[in-house]
Amino acid sequence: MENTTYHSLLRIAVGVFALVLVFDSGLISEQTKKVSQGTIQYVASAISVGASVSPNDVNILTARITELEQEVVSKDRQIAVRLNTEGGQTTNTSTLILSFILFILLLLIVTNYILDYLRQNSSNYQIRISSKV
Repeated sequence: MENTTYHSLLRIAVGVFALVLVFDSGLISEQTKKVSQGTIQYVASAISVGASVSPNDVNILTARITELEQEVVSKDRQIAVRLNTEGGQTTNTSTLILSFILFILLLLIVTNYILDYLRQNSSNYQIRISSKV
């Protein structure tokens, strides 16, 4: 089987995603999970857009509605946190996403090796037929 750039990139991607998944899930240490979650929250809060508009009645009402919606969302989060602490362990979305990506990459590698094996057997079969004729 050939060792192409595609094969190498797939193996490297699997390795990287596996290491990130171990780090993100906290399998080695609970501290790595906390660092990962803190990083995700920091990046999410850093990505924002600021714009200013001249104040008018519609803008003032919209700002007030937005404030009220944010209060409702924060109360919902507080309730969810209370339920999660009472209910036990929470599911980490980033861990699930990384697991899914790692699974897809492993499927690609297995499919790639199967197709390479079939192609190699097909070419060997062609060579045997041509040598008999």
